Amino acid sequence: MKDWVEILIRSVSLFLIVLFFTRIMGKGSLSRMSPFKLINLTVMAIIASFLSLKLTTLTFGSIALSVWVLLTIALEYLSIKSKWVHDLVFGKETVLIKQGKVMEENLLQVRLTGEELLRELRSKNAFNLADVEFAVMETTGEISVLLKSDKKPITPHDFGQKVAPQSESQTVILDGNILDEPLSNMGLNRRWLITQLSGLGIALENVFIGQVDSSGDLYVDLFDDSIQTPQPKVKELLYANLERTHADLLKFALQTENAEAKDVYSKDAAKLDAVLNKLKPYLLH
Repeated sequence: MKDWVEILIRSVSLFLIVLFFTRIMGKGSLSRMSPFKLINLTVMAIIASFLSLKLTTLTFGSIALSVWVLLTIALEYLSIKSKWVHDLVFGKETVLIKQGKVMEENLLQVRLTGEELLRELRSKNAFNLADVEFAVMETTGEISVLLKSDKKPITPHDFGQKVAPQSESQTVILDGNILDEPLSNMGLNRRWLITQLSGLGIALENVFIGQVDSSGDLYVDLFDDSIQTPQPKVKELLYANLERTHADLLKFALQTENAEAKDVYSKDAAKLDAVLNKLKPYLLH
């Protein structure tokens, strides 16, 4: 067998084997991967390259690759079952800022300078050190930041307001093509989508991306960025119509001199007001 044919066969086989091994070892982003696991993957890649290029024998290379893969999987399994093994293999988190004070000794322990700490804080939108209550370096090297209570962003919960639950938006148009599966996942069809586009005065072939949110509103981005597209305001219009009806009922209750009609209008206004309070989080947030 010619050398190039053997290298081709080895490369394709090793590609599939490494793909299989990496799937077994689990998912993970390189930026969130521990140094230990990153080194293991690097060594496996080097061994696979040596095998692919015939720089080592097939037997010895396969043994080495299998040992690195199996030991890595075994250690990860043990680290799930035992915190002691996890801390031994992956290390522990290191507190960098506690109660607003920088822990200089811990900075020295993780080999992090003050400038690097400030840069990491800025990446977490903490531009002022005085705003940080707590910061910890995870075992992956990523820094997690907790702002002081009076510096945290205000949320509807802080005002005691309820908001509608949000689910993932579905992409229903991509490069001018309708995606049927996301549409069916939301209980919609092509006819509904074409009707929505017609209402916006937009042709399907002009749409780069179209998404439907959890409320059923369609958002579109066009190929031509100079065109301003009107975005749907169905929920806002519905709420406005309900408020107008509520105002009319109160008005009728004040204007009529019939006691029975006044009572009916007042009760209906109270019922509609209760409905508005329940719908407000879903229609306006």
